[in-house]
Amino acid sequence: MHEDIELLRACTGEGVTSAYQPIISTGNGTIVGYEALVRFPGYEEKNPEAWFSRARRAGCDAQLEAVALRRAFEHRASLPGNCFMTVNVSPHLLVSPEIRSVWADQGSLGGVMVELTEQTPIDSYLELEPHLNALKSAGALIAIDDAGSGYAGLQHLLALRPAMIKMDRELVRDIDTDEAKRALLEMLGLFASRVDAWILAEGIERVEELDVIAGLGVPLVQGYLLGRPAPPWSSLDPDLALRLATRPDPASGHLVRGILEHAPTASSHEAAAALFAEGAHLTDVVLLDGRRPVTILSEEAAYLGLVTAGLIVNVDTPVDEALSRSITRDPTSRFTPLLVSDNAGRYVGIARMERLIGALAGETRAALP
Repeated sequence: MHEDIELLRACTGEGVTSAYQPIISTGNGTIVGYEALVRFPGYEEKNPEAWFSRARRAGCDAQLEAVALRRAFEHRASLPGNCFMTVNVSPHLLVSPEIRSVWADQGSLGGVMVELTEQTPIDSYLELEPHLNALKSAGALIAIDDAGSGYAGLQHLLALRPAMIKMDRELVRDIDTDEAKRALLEMLGLFASRVDAWILAEGIERVEELDVIAGLGVPLVQGYLLGRPAPPWSSLDPDLALRLATRPDPASGHLVRGILEHAPTASSHEAAAALFAEGAHLTDVVLLDGRRPVTILSEEAAYLGLVTAGLIVNVDTPVDEALSRSITRDPTSRFTPLLVSDNAGRYVGIARMERLIGALAGETRAALP
């Protein structure tokens, strides 16, 4: 009976709070996001998994997860600029009124990453689809937690097409001494790049693990070495930041960053139309949602309010990979410039097809005897 009373109290939010663990870019050694993690300081039992297991048995898991989400969002307004927030949700609860009410109260979900956890399997991707689409329409991105463990296999990744794939900590632990884990991480990184997803390696506890993961090109990292869950908003140790920021980069000429071009940006079709009216020779305006690229507008699209989702590539994508993804697009948009973002999803420029082809041709000529 005591446990039942505690659970009822927790489901009303009593004694429940959030901690935030930093997510780091390996490219420049800066914090680009925070994961919100529920905590139960008001109770003897501190383990969140034990609480959610108890709630599932009692049939009130939707109420408890809704409380966890509301606690996470309490500090959303003070989230540092250019950072995103990730929150955890059980897939089967996306259909529940309690969880849907949380999203509705938040309104825009720009800068929010919704992680689908591995607590329960997904019975029907078709049933989830409208709820995932609603989240995306509100501005949220979808992530898969603990990829490589439990039931999250390739079919899971293909069906959900997440924006971020979080590697299970068991695949990260001791990766500096395990060649098989390195090979698996490289393979998953290639898969992620082909489906426009970021890889995040979590559970990093040693600098040797960090060095190997950063060397493999994994863009995002998280773990006790880099920062423990804490009140908002913790900073990164300066020595670790310097260690990442001063890593040698591959030759930029082989990467999209080597052919970046600037294009003017606008936050609405009306603002884009005004830019076209002012610039007689302007051909492209990038539509942004905050600092995240949405599409490239032509003058006609700006005036008519048309939106066709653009192809977004990471700034460190190899030129040949970016080109191979470009030519698989619909013929009507195949030669539209690519939108280029950094590891936090922020707009940094565009890459035109002719420059991609020119860069690849240059690499080929340089390789000839």
